[in-house]
Amino acid sequence: MGGPPLKLERERALPSSPPPPMDLETGAHRNHVKKESWRTVLTLAYQSLGVVYGDLSTSPLYVYKSTFAEDISHSETNEEIFGVLSFVFWTLTLVPLLKYVFIVLRADDNGEGGTFALYSLLCRHARVNALPNRQVADEDLSEYKKDSNLADTSCSKNPSFGSSLKSTLEKHRVLQRILLVLALIGTCMVIGDGVLTPALSVFSAVSGVELSLSKEHHKYVELPVSCAILVALFALQHYGTHRVGFLFAPVVLIWLLCISGIGIYNILHWNPHVYKALSPYYMYNFLKKTQRGGWMSLGGILLCITGSEAMFADLGHFSQLSIKIAFTTLVYPSLILAYMGQAAYLSTHHVIESDYQIGFYVSVPDKIRWPVLVIAILAAVVGSQAIITGTFSIIKQCSSLGCFPKVKIVHTSSKVHGQIYIPEINWTLMLLCLAVTIGFRDTKRLGNASGLAVITVMLVTTCLMSLVIVLCWEKSVFLAIGFVFFFGTIEALYFSASLIKFLQGAWVPIALAFIFLLIMCVWHYGSLKKYEFDVQNKVSINWLLSLGPSLGIVRVRGIGLIHTELVTGIPAIFSHFVTNLPAFHQVLIFLCIKSVPVPHVGPEERFLIGHIGPREYRLYRCIVRYGYRDVHKDDTEFEKDLVCSIAEYIRAGSTEFNADMAKEEDDKMTVVGTCSTHVDGILLREEGKDEIETAAGTSEVREMKSPPAMQLKKRVRFIVPDSPQIDKAAREELQDLMEAREAGVAYILGNSYVRAKQGSSMLKKFVINYGYEFLRRNSRGPTHALSVPHASTLEVGMIYNV
Repeated sequence: MGGPPLKLERERALPSSPPPPMDLETGAHRNHVKKESWRTVLTLAYQSLGVVYGDLSTSPLYVYKSTFAEDISHSETNEEIFGVLSFVFWTLTLVPLLKYVFIVLRADDNGEGGTFALYSLLCRHARVNALPNRQVADEDLSEYKKDSNLADTSCSKNPSFGSSLKSTLEKHRVLQRILLVLALIGTCMVIGDGVLTPALSVFSAVSGVELSLSKEHHKYVELPVSCAILVALFALQHYGTHRVGFLFAPVVLIWLLCISGIGIYNILHWNPHVYKALSPYYMYNFLKKTQRGGWMSLGGILLCITGSEAMFADLGHFSQLSIKIAFTTLVYPSLILAYMGQAAYLSTHHVIESDYQIGFYVSVPDKIRWPVLVIAILAAVVGSQAIITGTFSIIKQCSSLGCFPKVKIVHTSSKVHGQIYIPEINWTLMLLCLAVTIGFRDTKRLGNASGLAVITVMLVTTCLMSLVIVLCWEKSVFLAIGFVFFFGTIEALYFSASLIKFLQGAWVPIALAFIFLLIMCVWHYGSLKKYEFDVQNKVSINWLLSLGPSLGIVRVRGIGLIHTELVTGIPAIFSHFVTNLPAFHQVLIFLCIKSVPVPHVGPEERFLIGHIGPREYRLYRCIVRYGYRDVHKDDTEFEKDLVCSIAEYIRAGSTEFNADMAKEEDDKMTVVGTCSTHVDGILLREEGKDEIETAAGTSEVREMKSPPAMQLKKRVRFIVPDSPQIDKAAREELQDLMEAREAGVAYILGNSYVRAKQGSSMLKKFVINYGYEFLRRNSRGPTHALSVPHASTLEVGMIYNV
């Protein structure tokens, strides 16, 4: 096979591997440094204001207005006002402060938080992972083995119950599916919150204009202005929040100082004795007097903790200590002062001319009402931005774990980790957000809808946390029961109060969650059936070996990347391809890109590489592992890393390379990191003709010439370290790999058409033939997942009868 002269250069590798990637948004390494300076912690605490607390800090805009509506009204005795304030105070104290800050934040998954972090922890400790292509080698990942900071087997209170619960979950598939559905319900409610929170926050902020306009005119201003702000908010998402993110923290800080200052003024000016309402007695008195109306009004009080889940969900961008400091020293006292100030004002203003006079702006002094209105709108936009970004992130996690159709994920910043944009989801959220805003035009019904979504997510977190306490932390089962009973009772009370308002707006998050849950379940079920078909119809290694060294077919120049989801065996699309076209590339790589239930996989553990058959066949299997929060590289960067890692595997295989090994049925896989992780590894260099001639004239090289062929514009060289020495077979294998890389890379992808096999039930036929196929046709294919140009892609069609 012809080709230009190929060179193997020897030079020393880089002196050390590069440092871990820096998150410029937080100023911290992705792998959280245990010992942080106080300056770093305080900086993170300040930055967390704009990312974490935007939604929570804007809740005073609509809590009292949603509470004092049709269900109850504040009388001249102030019992209802003080009762609501007491509920708000103790709800903020028990749920965000006690539950999240002091307990749930400690259940991080290697620094990451959220519903999927809890589910990921449970998957690793109880092996209830829903991903079908899991391997034993995945358990050797550094983050896989790292437990939560509270796990301590030596002080386990009741290990027998934990082990029995673990074995029960591992034996019963039904329980595993229930656990997955529970996590997905929480996820779907987060997506529903991504629709409702921007509508509620922006509409409530804009409603301040009603105090300056007549009742006939303000209704014509609120809705158009709110919709215009929402359209602008979603339209600017593709630019990324890092461009304006530096404004987020100052806006929220000014807003918190503003509402706390107004609160102090109202307390001192109208009712200095309002602090008495913090007594729990007023809660009892409130429910005793109002009875059913007071119970139903809890759906409005619930809104005071909207956004609390963000403290846990956004943990990956900050540290636990920074989030705790920001909440306890600034956010919590500011909110308490704001609610106390509103209650103090309402306690001396019992005459209600219209419904809007119960809102936040009526307690703002006239002289500063317009500046406060502007700040409130900016704070509402910041809070909406945070939940939108969080929705993008959680959908990416669902897609990574095979629970959501493939979507286009755009990384809006190459420097800031986690900044993503999903066009399809963005415009879907915008349309849904505009629909509920125009449809309701009312803060009360928007609050009913948002409250149910918020409390459902919290209930799911409580349930998953109880399992984490027993299985991951290995604490007493009585501690888990106490956790569920205490916080579950509080949240169940609010949940019932929200659910009773089903017809008054609470049906919206249920409908949205049902639609998204149906999409996730159908996609997950279809993906599992498709993978099972691949496993049942995979080709054995013996079939490949029976073809002989030449494989009985023509080998053409270049590298062929066959994308498959299988981690063992030969995929059926390969035999289908060879049967119809008996020719493939001189180097063939069976490529599997998969997700593992950890947030991040380090570059040094990214690749699992092994030979398929004898090494002279030039057939390789490469498994690329990503965490559910990892960023996938583009095609050029990925190709270089892949080829360089295979070259390092070839070089290491000629010596006794001390690497982790995993026996997977018929393949022996070796853990090989990316080129940047090897101190003495092989480097890949692509150069033009003139650059190669210059390099050859200025350095001592050992040339390995191949027969002359057509000159190419770009040539490939491997820079091999001085030691250890590589043998002749490995050198020949490297030469073949260089020739193939120089000729180009082609992607061979399977384009599957999934059909329910004959004899299947009507439900299965409907789910597979219509539901899954509709989602598959309208989702991003494997071509986009690999970020490859269409000119280098060859699709092999197959019909899957599942």
